[in-house]
Amino acid sequence: MSRQQLSGAIGYRRPESQGSDQVHRWRAFAVLAVSFFITVADLAIVNVALPTIGRKLHMPESALQWVVTGYALTFGGFLLLGGRAADLLGRRRILMVGLAVFTAASLGCGLATAEGFLIAMRFLQGLGAAIVLPAALSIVMNMFPEGAERNKALGVWGAIGASGAAVGVLAGGLLTRYAGWQYIFFLNVPIGAAALALAPRVVPESRLATERRRYDAFGAVTVTGGLSLLVYAVSTAPQAGWGTARTVALLAVSAVLLAAFVVIETRVEAPLMPLRIFRAKTLAGANAVGVLLGGGFFAYIFIGTLYLQQVLGYSPLKAGLAWLVMALSSVAFAGLSQALVTRGSARLVMAAGMAMIGGGILWSTQVPVHGHFWASLAGPFIIVGIGTAFAFIPVSIAGLAGVGEHEAGLASGLINTSQQLGGAIGVAIASTIAATHASTLLYQGTAPAAALTSGFHLAFWACGAIGLAAVPVTYLLVRRDELATAVARTSAKPQPAPADV
Repeated sequence: MSRQQLSGAIGYRRPESQGSDQVHRWRAFAVLAVSFFITVADLAIVNVALPTIGRKLHMPESALQWVVTGYALTFGGFLLLGGRAADLLGRRRILMVGLAVFTAASLGCGLATAEGFLIAMRFLQGLGAAIVLPAALSIVMNMFPEGAERNKALGVWGAIGASGAAVGVLAGGLLTRYAGWQYIFFLNVPIGAAALALAPRVVPESRLATERRRYDAFGAVTVTGGLSLLVYAVSTAPQAGWGTARTVALLAVSAVLLAAFVVIETRVEAPLMPLRIFRAKTLAGANAVGVLLGGGFFAYIFIGTLYLQQVLGYSPLKAGLAWLVMALSSVAFAGLSQALVTRGSARLVMAAGMAMIGGGILWSTQVPVHGHFWASLAGPFIIVGIGTAFAFIPVSIAGLAGVGEHEAGLASGLINTSQQLGGAIGVAIASTIAATHASTLLYQGTAPAAALTSGFHLAFWACGAIGLAAVPVTYLLVRRDELATAVARTSAKPQPAPADV
């Protein structure tokens, strides 16, 4: 079958002209970007609403954490599987499946009247997000051939990823204050439904061209089980204890499953994650930086929100507005980041971004018990926001460096898995540090506000150290020549071409 015949068989039509092709690509990109945004924002949108949800549904603290953890668990655990399914079964098709699952689960979350049902729907919502995210990014990679447009698209994509968490906190505060906690979930329903309706009209279909579609069932089971257990273990460790038999056993089983996955991938004919992909050292380095980026940044959002509400007494709305400063800083500097990546050293931009994230978080270790936003937090928020703009864009490019279009779903699932796993681990570590130190001080008779602030200070030290650790990792693992080649390819003059199949 010819390329043109195969493209027609899966629903792709060659555009009539380069101009119309550009218009259609950016229309499709808008749908994909919105789909990406709602999945990223939902990682943080519930944070400021948790106290309200707990009161309304009479949920104990031990159950309330699962409103956040349930989403992260399936999101992080199924990203790789979602990416490979998109490559094999059709990226638009899998995107639509993910959107349908995510939208239906969002509706279920908003209608929940009991804790068990809400938590179950959050698990399902995370599964939908894990299907949507790698499919959407791989479609972007296939729609935009190597050229300046792809670089622009990845720049916007990186800005969305960098600002999604902060905007999610703001949206959560606004909706909780003026509409009710249910609307942080109901908001996804019309957006998801609109994206689902538009996808078959404007988003081109593409998939890996192969006569036989072989499925690595054992690889899928071991990696999904191993990643899910890892996220579960680190998310529950603050309550269960890091040294307890339960936590150690979960981590051990996770390690065994992931080790089995590696062995399986070296022996099966069509592996879920071909290990040869890591021969591109820049891709491997980008994923290492992605773990540290997620670990420092998402944990900072989590701990910072607790400080705003528990120490400064901010309402959900006020806490959300505070994070808007970070989101605006990220968006404002995304264009500069894209230009610097294209015209200068992308590796230097990545390292500078991680240095700003780590440094800004460490600046937050000085926040006082009776702090004021503009005097104590605005500066760190702005620096971290700029850092995310400089870090997310080159990390996204590096995470796809040296990868063929036929493995775009795999690579995008991998880089997103790294960031989400890093976030889950970072939140668990920071929460443990803050809670343990604050409890010790409270036992010693320290005032509650002072004890909490001191615990948050230590957590900020940990988050900042995680962010700064990415700077030497960038220079040790990300190869300047490979990253420069990837950037050069995305900066060349684009040529009209159909989506790769």
